[in-house]
Amino acid sequence: LQHIRTDTHFVTPYYSIHLDTQLDCILAVDNHKRKFQNMPVDLLNPSPEQEARTHKLKRLVQSPNSFFMDIKCPGCFQITTVFSHAQTVVLCGSCNVMLCQPTGGRAKLTEGCSYRKKVD
Repeated sequence: LQHIRTDTHFVTPYYSIHLDTQLDCILAVDNHKRKFQNMPVDLLNPSPEQEARTHKLKRLVQSPNSFFMDIKCPGCFQITTVFSHAQTVVLCGSCNVMLCQPTGGRAKLTEGCSYRKKVD
């Protein structure tokens, strides 16, 4: 095990984590037993489901949970752009129907409204 060359080394109280670029893998060394073993999870290539579950600041690349969306009014079919975490009641510009109402986090859409994420 001495011949394995590691480029990056992280130390925790129980394990040392080594990034081996020659073998293209991550190895964990038990500090008490001094033996190598493969990591059960690939830390460099997380799955999209795992990235979505992690906190927005602890992702591999930080990204916000919020977005802008186009909401279609169920009465007049006019499209209104709304922030996903709106903190005020949003009304339709032409027919004054309530499109969404605020909650603690994401805004709750009124029944019958449809939305799509706004593309840059």
